[in-house]
Amino acid sequence: MANLKTLKTRIKSVKSTQKMTKAMKMVAASRLKKAKQAVEASRPYAEKIQDMIESLASNIAVRGNLSEKFPLLTGKEKNHTHLVIVFSSDRGLCGGLNSATVKMTKLRVNQLIAEGREVKIYCVGRKAYEQLKSAYGDKIIDHSFGVFKGLIDFKTAQDLAEKFIELYNQGVFYIGEVIYSKFKSAIAQEQINKQIIPAQIKFDAAQANLESPLSYEPSEEEVLTELLPKNLAMQIYNELLENSASEQGARMAAMEAASTNAGKMIKGLTLVYNRTRQANITKELIDIISGANTI
Repeated sequence: MANLKTLKTRIKSVKSTQKMTKAMKMVAASRLKKAKQAVEASRPYAEKIQDMIESLASNIAVRGNLSEKFPLLTGKEKNHTHLVIVFSSDRGLCGGLNSATVKMTKLRVNQLIAEGREVKIYCVGRKAYEQLKSAYGDKIIDHSFGVFKGLIDFKTAQDLAEKFIELYNQGVFYIGEVIYSKFKSAIAQEQINKQIIPAQIKFDAAQANLESPLSYEPSEEEVLTELLPKNLAMQIYNELLENSASEQGARMAAMEAASTNAGKMIKGLTLVYNRTRQANITKELIDIISGANTI
């Protein structure tokens, strides 16, 4: 009977866990819908601002004015320091999403070190920080927690962009890269490594449109100077939204798998419970019949 009690307690425990995983799946699905809408709305704007900068840079380059005045585009005096910015979640229970991001980060950091570069790491999100601090604690220069706990607004991206620009202007690093999870679908996310400082803009002076119908005031150079920091903030904002949507999608898939596995476990335990109970009943009947036959 003690065995039956143990099985009954275990079944009850697994059912409670299943209720929690189902509730978490529903919450993640609700948040995923909002995050998906936000990231799909941000993508066209992020692409268009890149196109505008490409057009401006091409027109300025053909006149020979594209110089060190635009360090966020052309770069600064070269050194061997790279800043790797890692986006991860602040909460767990989202499958292998954070592990995949950390794995890519370690590969990239080790590659840069092998090339003789100095590497600094900035963590946005608690999970990557917790996994990287043991191996690369001396390379982590700062971190930002709580970004992914609520709705992501553009002000958060602006603050991060201003912080990275300040570090860049101080000469802390020469090239800034970001590693994040790009949202593809609720069950598919892709880890991306992208250079954001200096901006990777493709401009071709030979194809510049010197007779553009657009009129820029006060000048193309001043517009580009104002646009480059805004572009960095917009790219970071888009990447934060991509990572947030990936987190919710991965969590929804993980909780669905957990609920399914819990259901299978409940079914198996229930079968064992019924068989054990039937065996105990059969044993008691045999004992009763054997006792009656001895009278």
